[in-house]
Amino acid sequence: MRVLLADHIGGVAEQLRARGHEVLESPALDADSLPAAVAGVDALVVRSTRVSAATIEAGSRLSLVLRAGAGTNTIDVEAAAAAGVYVCNVPGRNSVAVAELTLGLLLALDRRIVDNTVDLRAGRWDKTSYSQARGVLGRTLGVLGLGDIGSAVARRAAAFGMPLATLARPSRPAATTALVEQLGIREVDGLAALAAASDVLTVHVPATAATRGLVGAQVLAALPDGAFVLNTSRGDVVDEGALLAELDAGRLWAGLDVYPGEPAAGRTQWSSPLAAHPRVVGTHHIGASTEQAQQAVADGVVEVVDAFAHGDVRHCVNLAEGRLGSGTVVVRHRDRVGVLAGVFDLLRRAGVNIEQMDNRVFAGGTAAVATIDVAGQVDRELLARLDALPDVLHVSLLDVPATNGAAQ
Repeated sequence: MRVLLADHIGGVAEQLRARGHEVLESPALDADSLPAAVAGVDALVVRSTRVSAATIEAGSRLSLVLRAGAGTNTIDVEAAAAAGVYVCNVPGRNSVAVAELTLGLLLALDRRIVDNTVDLRAGRWDKTSYSQARGVLGRTLGVLGLGDIGSAVARRAAAFGMPLATLARPSRPAATTALVEQLGIREVDGLAALAAASDVLTVHVPATAATRGLVGAQVLAALPDGAFVLNTSRGDVVDEGALLAELDAGRLWAGLDVYPGEPAAGRTQWSSPLAAHPRVVGTHHIGASTEQAQQAVADGVVEVVDAFAHGDVRHCVNLAEGRLGSGTVVVRHRDRVGVLAGVFDLLRRAGVNIEQMDNRVFAGGTAAVATIDVAGQVDRELLARLDALPDVLHVSLLDVPATNGAAQ
């Protein structure tokens, strides 16, 4: 495959070349120059460079856009879906690094480490003022978003002796359910209730239309006086104006790694009333920036690209979820040339569209079963014609549940 690396991702180029891929490295590309660079490229790998609809359109051979990280908010996922381009990510590889920074921000707030350092460098000794920390032992940490990062934060906070709380969910992955039970995480209903139960609220949710401003005035007002807000996810998840109002009122403190409207460049002039606030301890969106995390992400990028080159799509975020169409045609057939071509031809002639399909071959390579989600009318006559095709052993029709992806 021909792969374009549009950001500096250490170690990836060498590993991909060693596996036989052609690799182009252009870390200076930006959203405006990227469209002209994707011609003839099969896969595009980015970290922070924005991938616009214009880039998707310009990539005539482009099949894969891979984010070297978890979030895909810098990629026009809808445009990629419309063009049949896979958008994939590398989830979970930087969880430990982000969790470590989150706990670092917590301790920096509690012990006022930044102010301590500033005064010492200025020749001021003020042990009296800085000896008044509350400590974190026994203080409740509310975890908003109990995914890979939130779970890593919860484990570390539990080691500090912090009681834990999170939002109640009707269902969770088995590993998360086990973690909730293991750590005794209290589940509460609603964001305001979670805030009210928390001395520290830490935010670990992706940036989506649904999460923009999720932590707003009502949630912040529910936090007890003196509470900490930690955000190492995305800046837009916390309402900037509402947080500034609480900080100005002297009610809350914040530890932030992300900010609304933060620069995309690695180094530039930038000012923000939130980042400059005296009740904020801030870092420069460096949550995933440790050697351990970068190596883990690089390894993940290589794994996804390698798998894609062999027909295995991993961690895709823009495929339709669930079953599609109006029904599912199941064809049990001999594994011979042209069998499925005949099935597809009959479906086409009947005006039935194939939404998605899976064909699995049995051991020995003699027989296979094709499961085909279709949109259109599949009547008994069509089923009989399909069943009569050479080398077709049996055909059946299954109903797709009303809650399939096409109906959402």
